[in-house]
Parts: sequence; structure tokens; C-alpha cells
Amino acid sequence: MAETVVRIPITNVYMGGDYTGTIAVGSEGKTANVILDTGSSTLALDGKFYDPEQDPDAAKTRIAQEVVYGSGQWIGAVVLTDIGVGSDPSQTVLKKVNTAVAYLESKDMFGEANGILGLAYTKLNNAFSMPDLTWPPQYKYNQIQEGKVTYLDPYFTQLEQAGVIGNKFAFYTQRSMISNATADPVSDPLNSGYMIFGGGEESTDLYSGTFQSARILDDEYYNTNLKAIIVGSSDPITVPPPSKGSGLSSNSIVDSGTNSLMLDQDLFNTMVERFSKGYARELVHAMRSGYLSMGSLKLSAWPDLTFVLEGDAGDVKLTVKPENYWQINAPERGYATAPLFGDNGQLGGQSILGLPLMNGYFTIFDRSVDKGLGAIQFADRK
Repeated sequence: MAETVVRIPITNVYMGGDYTGTIAVGSEGKTANVILDTGSSTLALDGKFYDPEQDPDAAKTRIAQEVVYGSGQWIGAVVLTDIGVGSDPSQTVLKKVNTAVAYLESKDMFGEANGILGLAYTKLNNAFSMPDLTWPPQYKYNQIQEGKVTYLDPYFTQLEQAGVIGNKFAFYTQRSMISNATADPVSDPLNSGYMIFGGGEESTDLYSGTFQSARILDDEYYNTNLKAIIVGSSDPITVPPPSKGSGLSSNSIVDSGTNSLMLDQDLFNTMVERFSKGYARELVHAMRSGYLSMGSLKLSAWPDLTFVLEGDAGDVKLTVKPENYWQINAPERGYATAPLFGDNGQLGGQSILGLPLMNGYFTIFDRSVDKGLGAIQFADRK
């Protein structure tokens, strides 16, 4: 196992909640601020930020990609170039990395970031072989869909396979929405965190106690088995497995690129029913209106939410405290928002366990165990 561990600072300011970190791109090591997303696998850069023609180390290919997220989509050409993480003296640079350059994209696809770094598995990094070079841009969506399907190793996979780092990474986060408690959110320490490439357990300054280890059921997304949700001290709400006809490999995924808890609608409805009547009404009202005044919130009176996941050795019980499923001083100072939703049937029986689940924990995505499927480890965040 590689011994190199690279820690980079991350922030949620540029994407309104989702975390970004910087990488170095191309022969000149141009600094790109990219979304860090365990719910996708592609490394893509905004073509308005990075021009392969200005990068002597960029090698053009006949590969094109088009990726759709919940928030938008893009079409791009794949080039091979140098990508680095970290800073001197511990910077790690890998040559000939599969890098998509987006030339058509939805409005505000990357927000104030320069691209996205997908951290999931190869199964999600599909691409299309085209008859000719894909840069300069020449192919549109329908033409790309006629290409031959292929799959590209994601950046993190290329790093690990090259023996540069160990096959794991970790997140230290505190918020799922920007804290606007001060006039300058960039300088607010609550809006910052860390991502660790190649390690996690050695970062004892970021967590306390022992780790709980949740099983990963498929090497596509970080698919988990959500067994139950408990509201306060009420009886557990049993979560069924996905139906045979759904095509889903699990009933939940853990996703750093989602700044909410997006639950299957039936599950969400049942969960809300377990809140006391007054708090259930307030929660629903707040979600309909968008947010409420912090003066009426009384955060200490709200119940903990416990998410029970299938673990490697018994159940994993993760507590989402009120301060995590309520984000205070968001979207503005003096107000609070609940990033907790039902999916209106859009996810087909699957729940997305986003940043509010991770915010209370130091979270390691360890892809080296269980024959490559991996595990997600949670320890209390300091």
C-alpha cells in the first residue's frame, strides 16, 4: 500500500453547500477549484477555464463524454493531461489523466467552481469512442450517443493504480449549507474542511473515538443498505430493500455531492409522522416556505435522527443532530433551513444520504476492503 497521504483544504462557499477543493492542471499546474463528488466518477473542467490548446502536455483523444446530474448536464471532449493534488513538498502529480473538457453545459453547471472531480467507481465513468478527435469541439449530444460505449478509469482510480496513494479518501465537513453568520463567509471556519487523499485514520486531530464501518453493496455509487430511521426515542421505521423491478442495487447511497438528506417519499412521510405534532407542522411549514426565523426554532427541543446502516460487524447507527438537519444562518443570517426532503418518487425507492449525514462525522471511504467493494467508516468529528 502506498504511504503517501495528501490533505487539502476544502470549502462550501463556491457551490452554496457542496464542497470544493483545488487541483493543479496541465503543464503549468493551473489551479482549478473543483466540486468533490462521491455521487459521480468523471473529472471534468469547464472549457471556459481550461483550453487544451494552451497546454503542451495535453493529448487529444477520440473520446467524448456527456454526464447528467440532478442539477444539470454537460458535454465534453476527453484529453489526457497532468493532474496534481496537494502543495509542495507533498504535492502528488499524475500524468495522462482522463480529463473531460466541457464545451456545452447547463447554465450555472459548475457555479463558481471550475469543474468537478467525481470520486465514485469506473462503472459510472462511461464515455463514447468517436470517429475523429473530439477536440476542438465538433460533436453534439445525438452524435455522441451514436458512438461506441467505453469506460474510463476515474482520476482517483488512476492515482491508486499507479501506486501513488492508498485506495481510500476521507472528508472532514461541518456544514451542508453556507454559514452566513458573518459578513464574510469565506473567512468563517464553519464553511471550511479537509479532504484526505490516500488515508484517514492517521488524521487523529480530526476525529475522536472508534470507527463504525458500513458495508458498500456495489462498486458503482457508494451504495449502502439503510435498514431503519429512528426519530428521537420512537420506534424504528423499517426501510425496505429496493423492489426487483427498480433496477437499483441498494436502497440508499452516501453522496458528498448532495447537500441534503433526500429520502424516498414514503419513508420521508412516515418519518415526519414520528415528529411530535407541533414540530412536524413546523418542519413541513419551513420546507414549504424555504426557511424560518432562528428566533422561533428552539433547536435544543428537536429530536435526533438515527440512520441505521448495515455494517461489516453489526448495525451502524449514525446520529444526525438537529444542528445538522437544520442549518442555521442559512440562507442568510438569522434564518434556518432544513435540508431534509422527500423525493416525490423521483429516485424510485432509493434515498440519498448527503452532507447532513457526514457533517457530524469524520468519514473515510475505504475502497481497499471487501474485495474492492469497500466500506464507509464513520468516527465522531472533533
